[in-house]
Amino acid sequence: MTMKRQDFPLAALDRRRALIGLALGVFAAARPAQAEDFAGFLQGLWPQAQAAGVSRETFEAAVSGLSPEPGVLAKPKAQAEFTISIPAYLAGIVTNGRVSRGQSVAAELAGPLNRAAARHGVPGEIIVAILGVESNFGTATGGADVLKVLATLAWKGHRAETFIEEFVDALVMLEKGYATRGQLRGSWAGAMGQPQFMPSAYLKFAETDDGAGAPDIWRSHADAIASIANFLAKSGWIAGLPAVMEIRLPDGFDYASFDLDFPRWRALGVARADGGALPSSGAASLYLPAGASGPAFLISDNFEVIRQYNTSDAYAMSVAVLAERIAGRDMPVASWPKVAPLSTADVKAMQQLLTQKGHYRGTIDGKLGRTSRNAVHAFQLAEGIQPADGFATKEILARLRGK
Repeated sequence: MTMKRQDFPLAALDRRRALIGLALGVFAAARPAQAEDFAGFLQGLWPQAQAAGVSRETFEAAVSGLSPEPGVLAKPKAQAEFTISIPAYLAGIVTNGRVSRGQSVAAELAGPLNRAAARHGVPGEIIVAILGVESNFGTATGGADVLKVLATLAWKGHRAETFIEEFVDALVMLEKGYATRGQLRGSWAGAMGQPQFMPSAYLKFAETDDGAGAPDIWRSHADAIASIANFLAKSGWIAGLPAVMEIRLPDGFDYASFDLDFPRWRALGVARADGGALPSSGAASLYLPAGASGPAFLISDNFEVIRQYNTSDAYAMSVAVLAERIAGRDMPVASWPKVAPLSTADVKAMQQLLTQKGHYRGTIDGKLGRTSRNAVHAFQLAEGIQPADGFATKEILARLRGK
């Protein structure tokens, strides 16, 4: 049995956000005049808080004496997940020590993990891996004052409207008694507790293990486990489907297609590296994170679900590989080649050039993801570059520049 949030079901939360959005539109016109006045800026948030059901008493108690956290604004905007190679990122995350600790945690918390898996269909090793990556299995949850952080980012940050909404959601948590003011501690970006949930994620996905009281994602391992499983389930997790499968490509594979269903992959001679069977149904994408000379993988819809937690491919791979290792399965079997990552500026240049050639239709953000991979793949096919592995390299960038 899970906690019933009769006061904040998802539909009601979305309607409340729509009301906040209307209030934000009114607030936006007044905001520039208040931009240098932090206290005035906070008072200007009252209409949004009121629309969200926050009482004036709760609001004033929260904003009274609140000061900006200037160090937060100096934090780098480029996350490591997007700026280093996949092999290097995995080497820093999937260590023998973290695998060993993850196996111990999985044994210690077998009860809540089994209950979460039964309730939501999410394997325990995936949940433990996310705990490991997010907060070192609940031991490193962050000590920043979440209200100060969110208020500062809402005031001066590069995604101000998002952080205004998160600040209001934190006030809702206080109003509903889901957390005390002292519990609102977390990362420099406002993520809280063992699962590192933003306030909006807490309101949507936090869940208790036993169905009683407010979820305590700060101190309760069981509630953190239940909440992570609920997040993944509500994000579309498909029970029984591996997120990532290491594969062996047949000799002469032509790399013409990246997205096929599993029966078609089998027909092309693709086999799992561990000798297991590919799923009988569903679809998957070919993923070569170090190019054709490195390990090859099929990534399923569940890989995309993990990316709902963090949109980086490196993050999703680290969770999937760590989970496999925690479960006692080796991955990858093939060795990684040396890879020279592109800089953010190089990736942006590549995206712009691919856009000009009609291959890329995403955001020019300097982040390599599926859309960029598919664009590189399309360019390789169009230019007759083999192997057409979708791997972004300096050589591909030079070719795009006509060099």
